[in-house]
Amino acid sequence: MNSTNTMARPLDAALVQEALGQAGAHQRLAWIAGQMGLSEAELLPLAAEYFGTSALDMEALRGMRPDLGLISFAECQRRTCIAGYPGNGTELVVVLADPMDTRLRQWLEARLDQHVAVYAVASARDIQAFLVTVEKSVRAMDGVKLQQGRSSTDETGTSISISRIDATESPVVRLVDSTLYDALRSGASDIHLETQPDGMVIKYRLDGVLELIKQIDNIEMAHQAISRIKVISELDIAERRVPQDGRFQVIVDAREIDFRVSIMPNLFGEDAVLRVLDRKHLTGQFRALTLDTLGFDASVLHFIRNASQMPYGLLLVTGPTGSGKTTTLYAALSEINTGLDKIVTIEDPIEYQLPGVLQIPVNEKKGLTFVRGLRSILRHDPDKIMIGEIRDAETAQIAVQAALTGHQVFTTVHANNVFDVIGRFANMGVDSYSLVAALNGIVAQRLLRINCPHCAATCTVSTDLLLRSGLAPERTASAVFKRGLGCAHCRGTGYKGRRAIAETLPMSDTLRDQLVQRAPMSHIRQSARAAGFTSLRDAAVALALQGETTVEEINRVTPVE
Repeated sequence: MNSTNTMARPLDAALVQEALGQAGAHQRLAWIAGQMGLSEAELLPLAAEYFGTSALDMEALRGMRPDLGLISFAECQRRTCIAGYPGNGTELVVVLADPMDTRLRQWLEARLDQHVAVYAVASARDIQAFLVTVEKSVRAMDGVKLQQGRSSTDETGTSISISRIDATESPVVRLVDSTLYDALRSGASDIHLETQPDGMVIKYRLDGVLELIKQIDNIEMAHQAISRIKVISELDIAERRVPQDGRFQVIVDAREIDFRVSIMPNLFGEDAVLRVLDRKHLTGQFRALTLDTLGFDASVLHFIRNASQMPYGLLLVTGPTGSGKTTTLYAALSEINTGLDKIVTIEDPIEYQLPGVLQIPVNEKKGLTFVRGLRSILRHDPDKIMIGEIRDAETAQIAVQAALTGHQVFTTVHANNVFDVIGRFANMGVDSYSLVAALNGIVAQRLLRINCPHCAATCTVSTDLLLRSGLAPERTASAVFKRGLGCAHCRGTGYKGRRAIAETLPMSDTLRDQLVQRAPMSHIRQSARAAGFTSLRDAAVALALQGETTVEEINRVTPVE
């Protein structure tokens, strides 16, 4: 903010009176700012001085403890105001976006009654962003519940549908139902219910990171919530000493959504993790999915596209759980699915539905394993095969043999980088010559959170952090670092969405010779670097230097080299 400019142009009564007549509620400060040629952030200190209050920015709001007993969360959202206490203070502060709203002032005075409060002003945008962070602990899910549905006790689990919550509903059922509904609304990929000595905490995995949503200080309700999850997942509620796995289904807006459930005993009871599988929603997205939509840079796109269009051979995609491996393979399959080839997949579970592709779900209880399914697939006259994951030596052997016998095989394997994949297959007993002959290339990928486009602003990064991140000052001399400040669009986190980064390892003659001769991994890395290899860390650093993500985020996802 240009303090000289704002100090030279004080806010006067005439402009305030004109704003009262010209602008509507919550627009008056923005209108005055436009008349004065200032931004709303520049006007706030002037408005605070004029009205005899203080101006609060997002950092100050984050230090507040809102009192939702005085003004409910819903009213705070509707009226764009907050009542609470700053830090460890005991003086009640009411924060307004529009200090000229006399009706709001009168409503607040009647609402607060005997409470003595001081007023402060903040931008409407900052107040709404702060309320988004407050909502994580409030979860005011009015009028929604999950209710036992008509269908099914089939192998996919129990079907349930969303309807209104009755006033007499059990608080445990209300807790579980509102948590499930809100997770769907928030776009969470996983729900974690963690039992603690005095209760339970509920977390969502959003954009790959766990966020604390709610804390329940009632150990009995925690146990009952886990039991409720077991009931709808058709698990044994009496068994608390061994892990259990199950699933159930909800129907939201005529869309089937599966929840895959894992129950694990702990010192204080049990924990539950629910994986959200919204197949139809993702299938709709996948109709327009191509490799171009994934965010890879041009060289990675070129490599994956070329490898996926080979007539035969093995394309491996590696990375940790949740790094987007399946999405990459489905994007590649979508591009080559012309209807001229027989494409068969075997997965556990089938996460997306791809038209024109035979998709086989693994069912170990019925004896349909990856190995048995693969043997049957090879007798089904396939041209292209996708294996959801190589987990054991026998699956690895069959995948390599299929690639050597004229089939194109797409698969994933868990490894930290493209070089570790070679060691994984060697440990599984796959002959190095056969692997090299079958292999078209390897892709290792990660997902990085991207700065929110609505609140990202230029920032400075400390020299200490840059050095700890392996970034020499001369390398960052022309960098433009940015960071999201937190707003309603990003739920106050500063990040909105994720982007894929990758490293690729094409099979050159030099590399094939080194792999067959079991050369030291350091020599293989040197050869790859000489051929222009770009590591995951290099790709992540490039995004940080361009201001698309933060240094902290690239350190979280990729190791310092």
